[in-house]
Amino acid sequence: MGKFRLFMTNNTWHRWISFAAKGAVALLALGLAGTAHAERIKNPVAEFAGIDKITGRIITFDAYVGETVQFGALQVTPRVCYSAPDTEEPKTDSFVEVDEITLDRKIRRIFTGWMFAESPGLNAVEHPIYDVWLKACKQTSSVPIPKGDKAAEEAAKAAAEAKKNPPPVKPQGPKAGDTIGGKGQAPEPGDLDD
Repeated sequence: MGKFRLFMTNNTWHRWISFAAKGAVALLALGLAGTAHAERIKNPVAEFAGIDKITGRIITFDAYVGETVQFGALQVTPRVCYSAPDTEEPKTDSFVEVDEITLDRKIRRIFTGWMFAESPGLNAVEHPIYDVWLKACKQTSSVPIPKGDKAAEEAAKAAAEAKKNPPPVKPQGPKAGDTIGGKGQAPEPGDLDD
């Protein structure tokens, strides 16, 4: 009774590992060949949402990159705001710094890091009274650019220029259901042997 019996011989293990390795390499090759990514879009405006837990009010506010916006006792400063092109799946992230103004009027950094709009709970700022999270990155805002804010002005200019001349989108590989060959015809069996 206390014996453990191995059902696979060494030869079987080697064949199984070889099969698994070949499958992993094939999946990796398919994943790399079939996906081409366009450049991320650098946006001049980050859109945030914040909740005041005492009043229950949720507020949406825009902040230009490099601009500090105050929400309650928090000061929110986006440093960069990226989004994916419309041709790709949504990926919106921003590097943000959040400071708290304490009761004795000192400023204390409570958050520095990346926020992701598609996963708001991942890196949201959780404060005893206020929560803040990223909603979107935008090219324009109804909020005027702060006067004298060179970083926001430069970001808005760069965004307007990028909108005029968007970066080229790299072609993607064939997808399931795509036809190979011309005129929508299935390939001949001899064509697939190469």
